[in-house]
Amino acid sequence: MIVDDSPTARAVLARKFEADPRLVVVGRAVDGIDALEQVATLRPDVITLDIEMPRLNGLQTLERLMREHPTPVVMVSSLTKKGAEATLTALELGAVDFIEKPTRNGIIVGAAVDAALCDKVHAAARARVRTRTGVGAAAPPPAAPPVRRERAWARKTVVIASSTGGPQAVRAVLTALPADFPAPIVVVQHMPAGFTRTFADRMHELGPLPAAEARRGDTLQPGHVLIAPGGSHLVVDMQGVVQLTQGEVECGVRPAANVTMASIAAARGFATIGVVLTGMGHDGTRGAGLIRAAGGYVITEAEATCVVYGMPRSVVEAGHTNAMVPLHEIAAAIVDRCQLPARIAS
Repeated sequence: MIVDDSPTARAVLARKFEADPRLVVVGRAVDGIDALEQVATLRPDVITLDIEMPRLNGLQTLERLMREHPTPVVMVSSLTKKGAEATLTALELGAVDFIEKPTRNGIIVGAAVDAALCDKVHAAARARVRTRTGVGAAAPPPAAPPVRRERAWARKTVVIASSTGGPQAVRAVLTALPADFPAPIVVVQHMPAGFTRTFADRMHELGPLPAAEARRGDTLQPGHVLIAPGGSHLVVDMQGVVQLTQGEVECGVRPAANVTMASIAAARGFATIGVVLTGMGHDGTRGAGLIRAAGGYVITEAEATCVVYGMPRSVVEAGHTNAMVPLHEIAAAIVDRCQLPARIAS
């Protein structure tokens, strides 16, 4: 079901969906009130939901949907700071994914529709809905155990890969880590340019670790989180200095976790800890293999807690995982692994 107050946007999205044999448009709603009235009867597998609407906006509609009719929702967002902030809030409220508003110079056009739109909607139909409030709300993850300072942390580096459902999962992991966690963390979340800075700011505000969107020349720092910027691959050299590149997309994305994992595995070897969270596709599989080959350790999110069990499944099926861990236990698993002496880290 398409929910948008713009007739043109509804028509553009409907044409895109109806051209894909996997998808059928069962309804079109002009605003949130209309959507809530239709959803109980239509029971759609997926809802695309605009943010800016009269009577009941997208976030208000989403909150009610998650309480009354939990359904996979893909948000339709504008590429603005305000749009990015609203989209992140929507993901925290339970939206599965988001697509870019099909506009060019403020005008809605079919050619501007995200090429991955249909794939995202199709994946959302199989997604596990997570809600922050109401029935079925996930409990906050338990805090990871405190750091045992007598153990060796030398050169340990954590790299986290995530995609569909990732913002919620990354938040759950980072906010459960102890405030004195002394290893650097690099996060590759599939997001367009502009959204990753807002995401980094949100992670910084939530704490307990300082977080920022990575910039060229940044250095990996103990206890600091760097978020790969949308539109650029993040690579790390032997001195732990960040470079941003415009190399070819990999697995259809840039930034790609594979590229970042490959560089960190080369620089930190057996001290690398790779974490692959929920997501659609295969990004992270090649990188996880390189981490294992270097003697590092790979944690994949267990199927039971993934919004979309795609990226972790690919790593598991390739034989590159050391441990499959439910989301609420991943922070503790990272801490435990980091505290093992480097000589037995493989």
